[in-house]
Amino acid sequence: MARMFRMLGFWTLAIALMSFAGDMYEMALLFFIQTAAFFLLGYLKFTERTYVFMFWGYMIIAFLGFTYWTVFEMGLPA
Repeated sequence: MARMFRMLGFWTLAIALMSFAGDMYEMALLFFIQTAAFFLLGYLKFTERTYVFMFWGYMIIAFLGFTYWTVFEMGLPA
C-alpha cells in the first residue's frame, strides 16, 4: 500500500506539472502539495490498515471540498 501512495504522488506530480504549464497556478500548487504529502506518507511504512484509513480520509475530504466548490463557489451557469 505504501507503493500505491508513491504512485499517487507520481500522478499528482504529473497533473501539477501540466497545470503549471497551462498557467493554472492555483491548481498546480494544490497538486504539488498533494504530491509532497503522498510521497511523504508513502515512505513512512505504516500498516496496511492505516494506509486504507488515510486514503478514505483523503477521499472524504477531497469529495467534500469538490462538492463545496462546485455548489457554492462556482455559481450558476448562465
